[in-house]
Amino acid sequence: MTEILSATRSKMKDQGEQLSPLPRRAFLATATGAVGALATKAFGRDYGPNAAPTRYPEPDVVVLDDRFKKYKLGNAPIQRLYHSKEMLWAEGPAWNGVGRYLVWSDIPNNVQLRWMEEDGHVSIFRHPSNNSNGNTFDWQGRQLSFEHLTRSVARYGYDGTRTVLASEYNGKSLNGPNDGAVHPNGDIWFTDPGYGGLMNYEGRRADTGSVQPYQKEAIYRIDGKTGKLFKMSDEIFKPNGLCFSPDYKTLYVADTGWSHYPEAQKVIRAWDIVEETKVANGRDFASMDLELNGETVAGFADGIRADADGNIWASAGWVGDGYDGVHVFATDGTRIGQILLPEICSNVCFGGTKRNRLFMTGSSSLYAVYVETTGAHIT
Repeated sequence: MTEILSATRSKMKDQGEQLSPLPRRAFLATATGAVGALATKAFGRDYGPNAAPTRYPEPDVVVLDDRFKKYKLGNAPIQRLYHSKEMLWAEGPAWNGVGRYLVWSDIPNNVQLRWMEEDGHVSIFRHPSNNSNGNTFDWQGRQLSFEHLTRSVARYGYDGTRTVLASEYNGKSLNGPNDGAVHPNGDIWFTDPGYGGLMNYEGRRADTGSVQPYQKEAIYRIDGKTGKLFKMSDEIFKPNGLCFSPDYKTLYVADTGWSHYPEAQKVIRAWDIVEETKVANGRDFASMDLELNGETVAGFADGIRADADGNIWASAGWVGDGYDGVHVFATDGTRIGQILLPEICSNVCFGGTKRNRLFMTGSSSLYAVYVETTGAHIT
């Protein structure tokens, strides 16, 4: 921890270092040999200080369907805004429009970092961070963090006061809240897949010995008026990234259940939102299967966000070159574009002054690219 703190304070960016994916979860030890080999292969693109300039249009923003053409800018490169070999697993980016900064988590190092738009400065934002994973802001501008170590959803007030909004359901501890989003009515929706309770590396390992550390993995809603916690669905194996459609009538959730359930599919699920408080008609929205080099491969979608047109921008990883990065799905679930990165991509969010910049957290880096659309919601 001392090393990452000192590295961040000195703005160590170490841009010349070749990157390779870092370990994420214990399930990698049991992954198939083919996928494991792909995940550990060396990547060719160099983002270091001596790298050649990008020849426009950006070759790693890939159009797979004509519907994606209007979102790709001809003279906008993918930029690596920050890199540190001491950053172990970057997650949970969230944009603060008032402060013009991006905050994100480094879960294993128990720290949140902040990138400033005005000059690219990176500094420590919160330490310790309770092994926070996802972050967002509510409609009053207060930060919400989904914490593995405390197994809770926490809100940070203007004076820095930490308030626990949810930590248990039906008298049992939550597993470790992961990601969430706010509804205009004040409700907070979040996922609880359990990874924070499965390892000390990102939280605190439960002594239950179960892949469901304290209870069945589920999607929850905190009522903004009463503070009461409601379970929305537990039909998904391990609900991870979560977002709303632009009109808040559809809920999208990435399922990473294959990490512990062999029968789980690598998909993004969708539900209709009924009367703002319930879900119905659960269904598969998009598959993470992709034909690559003559074979079908599939990694995970982790963090997801919707743009103003309803497309879903999903972080993707655990396959390798040609797959890892961001996959973009149209409203009918068709994959229409990719943003290829030299690392596993864990999460995404739209931000910047015009909210037309896609921020992407990688294993040990922060990337960004301008696109010709905006985020559907505040972060």
